[in-house]
Order: sequence, then structure tokens, then C-alpha cells
Amino acid sequence: MAWPVSIQEGDWWLLGNLASDVRRVVFIDEQRVPQDEEWDGQDPACRHFLAYLNGDPVGTARLLPDGHIGRVAVLAEARGAGIGRMLMQAAMATAQRVGHGQVALSSQLHALPFYERLGFIAHGEVFMDAGIPHREMILNFTDNAPR
Repeated sequence: MAWPVSIQEGDWWLLGNLASDVRRVVFIDEQRVPQDEEWDGQDPACRHFLAYLNGDPVGTARLLPDGHIGRVAVLAEARGAGIGRMLMQAAMATAQRVGHGQVALSSQLHALPFYERLGFIAHGEVFMDAGIPHREMILNFTDNAPR
């Protein structure tokens, strides 16, 4: 069954309230990320992406000015529907459109296979961020076309 999913791109002033709601549930409530680490002050400078399922906001991501993608989050009830992939594809397309030759992200270890399927390559050692193990990942657009 095809679910009606749409992705909206905009700035923090347009999407911030709804994106904040999704991030609060996923990162602060579920993953116990401290609020002061989640709200890092970088949101106003980012491009934001909000996924809607049946008209309800269920996922979000952001693209920082330096080409990093972050704060990728999908509500538990909407996981497994391809929404994370759609958010990533939107962020990667915008990164290419604005001239980035590559994108990077910090992945929680459990999510490495998800990002690898999109063409990202892990590098560096495991590090802790907000008490959660992560690895850095990169995707060069000259080496890989977004999937």
C-alpha cells in the first residue's frame, strides 16, 4: 500500500515548531539526549526538511551550511515506511543544488547500514555524542549519485 508521504523544505521559521516536536519525541524523550545538546543554536542557519504522513508531521532532518546532514528523526509509529530515506534524499538533493560536492553526518552505530545503503562511507573511530556511540560518515557526490 502506498502511503501519502510528502516532504516540505524550508527554513527554521517556517518548519521549526513542527520539526522541534518530532525531535523532542525522538531525541529527548526516546533517546534521552539532554535538551541543551539537542538545541545547539544552529537551527536558524540550516535548511530543514519535514516529512508528513497522511498530513501529520512524522519526520525531520536538517542540512547545515557546511554540508553536514543532521537531526534525522522519524517518529516510532512511522518508521519502516521509507520516510528516513525520503528525508535523506531531499537533503542530499538540496546539498547538490546549492553546490556541495559532498555531505557528511554523524551516525548512531545502529543506523550505519541505513546510511551505507544511501552511499555513505563510515570513517574514523567510534565516539560518544550525547551518551550514544556514533561514527562519522561521508558521501562524495562525484563518487556516488544519491540513491
